[in-house]
Amino acid sequence: MNNLNIVLVDDHVLVRDGIKALLEEEQGITVIDEASNGLEALEVLKNQKPNLLVVDIRMPKMNGIEVVKEVKKNYSGIKTLVLSMHDSEEYVLDAIQAGADGYLLKGASKEEFLKALQTIASGGKYFTGDISAIIVNNLTNKRTPSESPKEMIVENPFQLTKREKQILKLVLKGNSNKDIAAELEVSKRTAEVHRFNLMKKLQVKNLIELSNKAAEYNFN
Repeated sequence: MNNLNIVLVDDHVLVRDGIKALLEEEQGITVIDEASNGLEALEVLKNQKPNLLVVDIRMPKMNGIEVVKEVKKNYSGIKTLVLSMHDSEEYVLDAIQAGADGYLLKGASKEEFLKALQTIASGGKYFTGDISAIIVNNLTNKRTPSESPKEMIVENPFQLTKREKQILKLVLKGNSNKDIAAELEVSKRTAEVHRFNLMKKLQVKNLIELSNKAAEYNFN
Protein backbone atom coordinates (compact mmCIF):
# COMPACT_ATOMS: atom_id res chain seq x y z
CA MET A 1 0.00 0.00 0.00
CA ASN A 2 1.29 3.46 -0.88
CA ASN A 3 1.58 6.12 1.83
CA LEU A 4 -1.84 6.63 3.38
CA ASN A 5 -2.68 10.10 4.69
CA ILE A 6 -5.59 10.19 7.12
CA VAL A 7 -7.75 12.88 8.70
CA LEU A 8 -9.51 11.88 11.93
CA VAL A 9 -12.92 13.31 12.78
CA ASP A 10 -14.29 12.67 16.27
CA ASP A 11 -15.61 15.01 18.93
CA HIS A 12 -13.53 13.42 21.70
CA VAL A 13 -9.81 14.07 21.98
CA LEU A 14 -9.28 10.79 23.84
CA VAL A 15 -10.62 8.80 20.90
CA ARG A 16 -8.49 10.70 18.38
CA ASP A 17 -5.40 10.32 20.56
CA GLY A 18 -6.09 6.61 20.89
CA ILE A 19 -6.28 6.15 17.12
CA LYS A 20 -3.12 8.19 16.56
CA ALA A 21 -1.28 6.13 19.17
CA LEU A 22 -2.48 2.96 17.49
CA LEU A 23 -1.22 4.09 14.08
CA GLU A 24 2.00 5.88 15.02
CA GLU A 25 4.19 2.80 14.62
CA GLU A 26 2.63 1.75 11.32
CA GLN A 27 4.84 2.49 8.34
CA GLY A 28 3.15 4.23 5.43
CA ILE A 29 0.23 5.57 7.49
CA THR A 30 0.17 9.19 8.65
CA VAL A 31 -2.50 11.14 10.50
CA ILE A 32 -2.08 14.53 8.82
CA ASP A 33 -4.87 16.41 10.60
CA GLU A 34 -7.94 16.03 12.79
CA ALA A 35 -11.28 17.67 13.51
CA SER A 36 -13.74 17.64 16.42
CA ASN A 37 -16.96 17.98 14.41
CA GLY A 38 -18.32 17.80 10.88
CA LEU A 39 -18.07 21.49 10.04
CA GLU A 40 -14.48 21.59 11.25
CA ALA A 41 -13.72 18.55 9.11
CA LEU A 42 -14.95 20.30 5.96
CA GLU A 43 -12.76 23.29 6.81
CA VAL A 44 -9.76 20.98 7.20
CA LEU A 45 -10.44 19.47 3.77
CA LYS A 46 -10.13 22.89 2.16
CA ASN A 47 -6.41 22.79 2.98
CA GLN A 48 -5.63 19.10 3.41
CA LYS A 49 -6.12 16.37 0.84
CA PRO A 50 -6.05 13.04 2.67
CA ASN A 51 -6.54 9.68 1.01
CA LEU A 52 -8.99 8.67 3.69
CA LEU A 53 -11.29 10.30 6.23
CA VAL A 54 -12.03 8.32 9.41
CA VAL A 55 -15.23 9.79 10.85
CA ASP A 56 -17.50 9.24 13.85
CA ILE A 57 -21.30 9.50 13.47
CA ARG A 58 -22.59 11.32 16.55
CA MET A 59 -20.96 14.75 16.59
CA PRO A 60 -22.09 18.33 17.26
CA LYS A 61 -22.80 20.85 14.48
CA MET A 62 -22.70 18.28 11.67
CA ASN A 63 -22.97 14.50 12.06
CA GLY A 64 -20.81 11.94 10.32
CA ILE A 65 -23.46 10.89 7.81
CA GLU A 66 -23.69 14.45 6.54
CA VAL A 67 -19.90 14.70 6.37
CA VAL A 68 -19.72 11.54 4.24
CA LYS A 69 -22.34 12.98 1.88
CA GLU A 70 -20.37 16.22 1.47
CA VAL A 71 -17.11 14.36 0.89
CA LYS A 72 -18.78 12.11 -1.69
CA LYS A 73 -20.21 15.16 -3.44
CA ASN A 74 -17.21 17.51 -3.38
CA TYR A 75 -14.10 15.33 -2.82
CA SER A 76 -14.55 12.22 -4.93
CA GLY A 77 -10.91 11.20 -4.45
CA ILE A 78 -11.21 10.92 -0.67
CA LYS A 79 -12.33 7.59 0.79
CA THR A 80 -14.44 7.49 3.97
CA LEU A 81 -14.47 5.02 6.84
CA VAL A 82 -17.19 5.41 9.46
CA LEU A 83 -15.80 4.38 12.85
CA SER A 84 -18.69 4.23 15.29
CA MET A 85 -19.85 2.69 18.55
CA HIS A 86 -23.29 2.08 17.00
CA ASP A 87 -24.23 -1.13 15.20
CA SER A 88 -27.92 -0.32 14.67
CA GLU A 89 -29.36 -1.00 11.23
CA GLU A 90 -30.41 2.64 10.71
CA TYR A 91 -26.89 3.98 11.21
CA VAL A 92 -25.31 1.37 8.97
CA LEU A 93 -27.74 1.70 6.07
CA ASP A 94 -27.74 5.49 6.14
CA ALA A 95 -23.94 5.50 6.11
CA ILE A 96 -23.93 3.21 3.08
CA GLN A 97 -26.57 5.31 1.35
CA ALA A 98 -24.45 8.41 1.99
CA GLY A 99 -21.55 6.74 0.17
CA ALA A 100 -19.29 5.48 2.97
CA ASP A 101 -16.56 3.10 1.81
CA GLY A 102 -16.59 1.24 5.08
CA TYR A 103 -18.20 0.94 8.50
CA LEU A 104 -16.28 -0.35 11.51
CA LEU A 105 -17.22 -0.54 15.18
CA LYS A 106 -14.97 1.16 17.73
CA GLY A 107 -14.67 -2.17 19.51
CA ALA A 108 -12.72 -3.65 16.59
CA SER A 109 -9.20 -4.93 17.09
CA LYS A 110 -6.13 -3.12 15.80
CA GLU A 111 -5.67 -5.82 13.19
CA GLU A 112 -9.19 -5.37 11.82
CA PHE A 113 -8.83 -1.57 11.84
CA LEU A 114 -5.64 -1.80 9.77
CA LYS A 115 -7.29 -4.30 7.44
CA ALA A 116 -10.19 -1.88 6.91
CA LEU A 117 -7.81 0.99 6.14
CA GLN A 118 -5.81 -1.10 3.69
CA THR A 119 -8.90 -2.48 1.95
CA ILE A 120 -10.48 0.94 1.49
CA ALA A 121 -7.21 2.60 0.45
CA SER A 122 -6.85 -0.07 -2.23
CA GLY A 123 -10.25 0.78 -3.68
CA GLY A 124 -12.35 -1.82 -1.89
CA LYS A 125 -15.17 -1.67 0.64
CA TYR A 126 -14.93 -2.86 4.22
CA PHE A 127 -17.81 -3.69 6.54
CA THR A 128 -17.15 -5.65 9.72
CA GLY A 129 -18.84 -9.03 10.16
CA ASP A 130 -21.90 -7.91 12.14
CA ILE A 131 -22.42 -5.01 9.75
CA SER A 132 -22.23 -7.32 6.74
CA ALA A 133 -25.12 -9.32 8.20
CA ILE A 134 -27.21 -6.15 8.36
CA ILE A 135 -26.45 -5.40 4.71
CA VAL A 136 -27.41 -8.89 3.61
CA ASN A 137 -30.62 -8.71 5.65
CA ASN A 138 -31.47 -5.37 4.07
CA LEU A 139 -30.94 -6.70 0.56
CA THR A 140 -33.08 -9.71 1.35
CA ASN A 141 -35.93 -7.65 2.75
CA LYS A 142 -35.44 -4.73 0.32
CA ARG A 143 -35.57 -2.21 3.16
CA THR A 144 -35.35 1.47 2.21
CA PRO A 145 -33.01 3.44 4.50
CA SER A 146 -34.52 6.37 6.39
CA GLU A 147 -34.58 9.65 4.48
CA SER A 148 -33.30 11.96 7.19
CA PRO A 149 -29.93 11.34 8.92
CA LYS A 150 -30.80 14.07 11.43
CA GLU A 151 -33.92 12.19 12.52
CA MET A 152 -31.92 8.98 12.74
CA ILE A 153 -29.36 10.56 15.07
CA VAL A 154 -31.87 11.04 17.92
CA GLU A 155 -32.09 7.29 18.49
CA ASN A 156 -32.33 6.24 22.16
CA PRO A 157 -28.70 6.59 23.37
CA PHE A 158 -29.15 3.86 25.96
CA GLN A 159 -29.73 1.00 23.53
CA LEU A 160 -26.50 -0.86 24.20
CA THR A 161 -24.78 -3.06 21.66
CA LYS A 162 -23.59 -6.56 22.58
CA ARG A 163 -20.05 -5.26 22.94
CA GLU A 164 -21.15 -2.39 25.18
CA LYS A 165 -23.11 -4.78 27.41
CA GLN A 166 -19.99 -6.92 27.67
CA ILE A 167 -17.90 -3.89 28.67
CA LEU A 168 -20.57 -2.80 31.17
CA LYS A 169 -20.55 -6.16 32.95
CA LEU A 170 -16.76 -6.15 33.19
CA VAL A 171 -16.66 -2.58 34.53
CA LEU A 172 -19.39 -3.25 37.11
CA LYS A 173 -17.41 -6.27 38.33
CA GLY A 174 -14.57 -3.89 39.15
CA ASN A 175 -12.25 -4.95 36.34
CA SER A 176 -9.42 -2.55 35.49
CA ASN A 177 -8.68 -1.48 31.92
CA LYS A 178 -5.85 -4.01 31.92
CA ASP A 179 -8.26 -6.77 32.99
CA ILE A 180 -10.81 -5.75 30.37
CA ALA A 181 -8.10 -5.72 27.70
CA ALA A 182 -7.08 -9.26 28.65
CA GLU A 183 -10.69 -10.49 28.69
CA LEU A 184 -11.48 -9.00 25.27
CA GLU A 185 -8.04 -9.79 23.82
CA VAL A 186 -7.43 -6.16 22.83
CA SER A 187 -4.84 -3.56 23.79
CA LYS A 188 -5.14 -1.58 27.02
CA ARG A 189 -5.61 1.58 24.95
CA THR A 190 -8.55 -0.02 23.12
CA ALA A 191 -10.06 -1.05 26.46
CA GLU A 192 -9.75 2.54 27.67
CA VAL A 193 -11.57 3.78 24.57
CA HIS A 194 -14.33 1.19 25.08
CA ARG A 195 -14.80 2.26 28.68
CA PHE A 196 -14.76 5.96 27.80
CA ASN A 197 -17.35 5.50 25.03
CA LEU A 198 -19.64 3.53 27.35
CA MET A 199 -19.47 6.22 30.06
CA LYS A 200 -20.13 8.88 27.43
CA LYS A 201 -23.10 7.02 25.95
CA LEU A 202 -24.71 6.45 29.36
CA GLN A 203 -23.92 10.04 30.42
CA VAL A 204 -22.20 9.05 33.66
CA LYS A 205 -18.99 10.25 35.29
CA ASN A 206 -18.06 7.50 37.73
CA LEU A 207 -18.67 3.89 38.72
CA ILE A 208 -21.46 4.76 41.17
CA GLU A 209 -23.43 6.65 38.52
CA LEU A 210 -22.79 3.82 36.07
CA SER A 211 -24.08 1.24 38.54
CA ASN A 212 -27.20 3.30 39.26
CA LYS A 213 -27.88 3.79 35.56
CA ALA A 214 -27.47 0.07 34.88
CA ALA A 215 -29.96 -0.74 37.64
CA GLU A 216 -32.40 1.93 36.48
CA TYR A 217 -32.51 0.68 32.89
CA ASN A 218 -32.06 -3.00 33.74
CA PHE A 219 -29.27 -3.60 31.24
CA ASN A 220 -28.65 -7.29 30.67
